[in-house]
Order: sequence, then C-alpha cells, then structure tokens
Amino acid sequence: MITVSNLSIQFGKKPLYQDVNLKFTPGNCYGVIGANGAGKSTFLKMLSKELSPTTGSIIMEKDERMSVLKQDHFAFDDHTVLNAVIQGHTELWALMQEKDALYCKEDFNEEDGIKASELEEQFAEMGGWNAESDAAELLSGLGIKESFHHAMMCDLDEKMKVRVLLAQALFGNPDNLLLDEPTNGLDLETVSWLENYLSNFDNTVIVVSHDRHFLDSVCTHTVDIDFGKVKLFSGNYSFWYQSSQLALRQQANQNKKAEEKKKELMEFIARFSANVAKSKQTTSRKKMLEKLNIEEIEPSTRRYPGIIFEPEREAGNNILELKDLTKSIDGDLLFKNLNLTIEKGEKVVFLSRDSRAMTALFSIINGEMEPDSGSFEWGVTITHSYLPLENAHYFDKNDMPIIDWLGQYSEDTSESFLRGFLGKMLFSGEDVYKKTSVLSGGEKVRCMISKMMLTKANMVILDNPTNHLDLESIQAFNNSLTRFPGNIIFASHDHEFIHTVADRIVELTPNGIVDKKMSYDDFITDERVIAQKDKLYSK
Repeated sequence: MITVSNLSIQFGKKPLYQDVNLKFTPGNCYGVIGANGAGKSTFLKMLSKELSPTTGSIIMEKDERMSVLKQDHFAFDDHTVLNAVIQGHTELWALMQEKDALYCKEDFNEEDGIKASELEEQFAEMGGWNAESDAAELLSGLGIKESFHHAMMCDLDEKMKVRVLLAQALFGNPDNLLLDEPTNGLDLETVSWLENYLSNFDNTVIVVSHDRHFLDSVCTHTVDIDFGKVKLFSGNYSFWYQSSQLALRQQANQNKKAEEKKKELMEFIARFSANVAKSKQTTSRKKMLEKLNIEEIEPSTRRYPGIIFEPEREAGNNILELKDLTKSIDGDLLFKNLNLTIEKGEKVVFLSRDSRAMTALFSIINGEMEPDSGSFEWGVTITHSYLPLENAHYFDKNDMPIIDWLGQYSEDTSESFLRGFLGKMLFSGEDVYKKTSVLSGGEKVRCMISKMMLTKANMVILDNPTNHLDLESIQAFNNSLTRFPGNIIFASHDHEFIHTVADRIVELTPNGIVDKKMSYDDFITDERVIAQKDKLYSK
C-alpha cells in the first residue's frame, strides 16, 4: 500500500498541484489521467522517489517492493536480455552477484561455505531458481522470441528494448508497480497480453496511459489531475469520461430539479454496471463498480478539441479500387497482388504484423510512393485528405507562425477564418503566432488536423492518428469519425479507436489478405479468422 499525505509539487512560483491525499491499495489498478503538462509523469516520479515533493510525504508499507518502468533505453546495454529483466528485482540481482562472486573466490574457505549456504537459502526464498524461466516467460509474452533472450541489449532495436524494459518492470511480482505509457511501441496483440496480465495482477498498479481500451481493461480507479487538483474516482476511464460529460450537461441545465438529476445519475451507474457485466473485458477487478455512488460524479473542466470533418460534396458510388498492388521494402514483401474495392460509406481499418505495410499502401494511394506493380483508381467525385504517420516534411521548409503555415493550404487567408480552424484545435490567442519550429509532436498533429478540416474532403486517410495526442484529443477525434458521413481508411494501434470507428477489417500479409465486415472485437476472437490469418502468415 502507498499512502500520499498533504503532497504538493512546485516548479517556480506556481504549484503544479497541492494538498494531495490518496491511498493506493493492493488488488487495485489506478489509471492516472490529465491533459498534457498536468503533471502525470511528475506524479509517478514522486511516488518512485525520483523526485522529491515540495511538501508532504509518500509512505510505502514496510518490506514492500516497488518496480518502475525504466525510460532509459541504453542503461542495460552491457547486459544480456535475460539479465536485464532479472535486474528488475534489485535485491535478487544483488544476491545473485554476491553469490557468484563468492563461488569465484580462489581461497574459498569454511566461513565462505557457511555464507554461501545462507545466500542459497535466501536465493531459494526469493524464487531465484525460477528467475530465468520466469523472465523468459515474460519476454515471450511480450513478443521477444527465445532466440533473442541471450542477446546483448545493445544489439536490440528500440521497439524490442521497450518490451524488455517492460518485462523488467513486471518481473518478480512487485508489491507496487508504476508504469508510464507501457503500451507505447507495442502491437495490438502484445497490448492484449499486457491487459490480461495486469487484470490478474494481485498487487498495486499505478499507470499513465493514453490508450483508453487499456485503461478500461485494467483499471479499477481513475486518478484525475486537473487544474491543480488530484482526485481519485472509482471506475475506469470510460466511466469517468461518460459520467463527467453527464454531470457537465446537468450543470448546464439549470431548470432540472435536484431529484431528477439524482435519478438520472443513478440510472447511468446502473446502465454502465450492466454493460460492464456483459463485456468481454470483464475481470474480477470490475467488482469495484458495485461501490460506485453519485457523489463521485463531477463535471470535468477539460477542454476538448472541436474536430469536425464536413464533406463539401457527397461521394458517388465509385470510391477507390486497388488492382494487383505489390510492394516490398528493404527486401521484405509487405503485400502482393492486392485487389480491393472500397464501397461508399465504408470505414476500413488496415492491419498487419508489419506496420510498414499500411504506411506504404497509404503513401501509394496518395501519390507519394510508387508500387512495385499494380495500380489504383479513385472515383471521380472523391476528394481525400491525408494524415501521414510522419509529418516532419510539412514543417521543415519554413519556420513560420502557425497561422501562416495553415494559410498555405487555404484559399481564404484572412486571420479570422484561419483562427476559426486553429481555435477548434485549441490554438487560441497568441498561440496562433507560435513558430512551427518549436511545436511538440502533439501540436504538429493538431495543426495537421486543422489542415484536414480545411479541405472538406469526403474521404479521410489516417495513419495511426492517435500518436502524440492526449486523451482529450483522441476522444474528440474518435467521436468525430464515428459521425463522419464520408469514407475513412485508417491504421491504428488503439483498440477502442478501431472498434468504434471501423465497420470493415482488412489485414495485409505477404501472402494475401483477410477481409471481413465485422467488429474489431469479433475479428480478433473469431476462430475461423484467426486460423485464416495464421495460415497466411505461415506460408
């Protein structure tokens, strides 16, 4: 258990937050949410003692062990992958080093033998004899093949290192587990493995994530950091979001009586609890919903972007046809003889175990890359707007204010017109004069979305659109796309985004495609689909 008492943190004159009093108890998972800059990572750093609070205390129960997901990808380059994972249990690793050093002594004596016996006993009590097999099991679950287990960390690419460091954090069943963006760099299958692992984890988990499905699957509570306050609510992210939106609507409706509001809130809790009970993601942790009460429901002060895609003209019946498209990169075949017709109104997600396949396909149909063979044809009524995976080349030519940057893509360059689109993406006041050279990754994506809204296209193409965005922007983006009347082609690692937007799933493999009109949840659980995918990948 972790107890936070009267905590505050201050950088400069203004406190980030203050008077924080919380308890984190075993068997629960706490999702920490808040806008970019609210102090989510700072909060985790204080819990892990990496940062000292300005005031207050953080107390962990005696003899409890804390494990933290490391962010330094080079810290373990001199170690093998297995040893890097085992170092997640610092006491066990220190014991192993002491034991090995003792056995290496040339003048090993009787006193050393007694000491070695004591160390062996401690080693066994800590589960040391199973350390390598436990580490290997975690690595395999996170998609690191056995052939890499004895490789040096310095020989791994960044995506593999992220997974090893996650295995390191999970290793040894820590009493308290702190995870900052653990799903970054993971594919959908590995995120699902992690969801199942944490849902059955018996100790305390505190996690920061922008992945809503992940938060919903593992969290029993939500820690909301907002406008200098840190508040704890029962329920997962969806409960927090939906209940806060309901409370906000009620706040705006001054004419509704208190009794009617209370009844509406109680009915909402009942509906939400019933939906969770029927959900495929239900775990024993979801029993927390029985404890929900209307006093915990408060309106949020969050600002959500106004993402509105309005097609200028309705699309005709011919949308897009792909004919025998083939593409390889660096000798790797991504897809071969791809034949596909996109029908009017469809919202299609493209998946692949090699993410380069979707990026290559989207680049081809946007005229930025040539296929190895084959062709494609857009319908004559189609106008399309593209959000690429990498957007640096849109910003590297000119260091100009945002408002001038957006003006490059608009026939109407008046400030009031451009401010309207930038304001929807939360660039207000002097923000519109910020130079493109100093924009963060999230700000650049918001600029690109402003550009997309300007085009009024009837087809939008999105390559991992939730990258770099905060939860508020992701939620607004998601809501907009579910209402969009035109066509959507997209790729994503966000389970909730895919499930709520896509009505057709196309998985690309080097040996053919799996093409299904069904929900994403059905796609990943249907045994016939799984068998078809495995057959194509194994050819």
